[in-house]
Amino acid sequence: MSNSSSEHERTYHHGDLRRAILSAALDAISAEGPAALSLRDLARRAGVSHAAPAHHFKDRTGLLTAVAAEGYALFADALAGAPDLRERGVAYVRFAATHPAHFQVMFQPDLYRADDPDLLSAQARATDALRAGVADLPPGGRGEDDRLAGVAAWSLAHGFATLLLSGNLADATEGRDPEVVFRSLTGLIFTPENRRDG
Repeated sequence: MSNSSSEHERTYHHGDLRRAILSAALDAISAEGPAALSLRDLARRAGVSHAAPAHHFKDRTGLLTAVAAEGYALFADALAGAPDLRERGVAYVRFAATHPAHFQVMFQPDLYRADDPDLLSAQARATDALRAGVADLPPGGRGEDDRLAGVAAWSLAHGFATLLLSGNLADATEGRDPEVVFRSLTGLIFTPENRRDG
């Protein structure tokens, strides 16, 4: 069995083995959540020796750090392509729906090395994209505190995405496209006529 695993590993080219292990990790997280992730199981899923994941990621925390860093990089790209705050929120929800395993890991900093340089860089890009969306709001649409407006927008998008992934919005969305529903929700909050200043 170890011979066939070694032969299988040799068929991977430059970086493909690392990608195969990451892909296996994402499949496992989607199916069972990050708590169930083990390097030995990943090796079996990827069809490689049990030492291969440790060679590329050192340990489980290293693997989850790579998942989070990749997730934040993809997330930053998705947010940066949106023209305004509402569409950044839609991109947020879309990202969670299309990358549920990344999303599960990204917002659990106890799972990964929060000081990882690649992770920090990707997180900073995502944060900048979210803040740019708030900065683009007209002054009357964001209140007196840009930071709190950002927290409000983040809370709405993250809360909606989390409820969507956990299956808690089925009744509320009634079969409608979640992105359309989310756009409607943003209209309830970020419009001058619906927002009351103290």
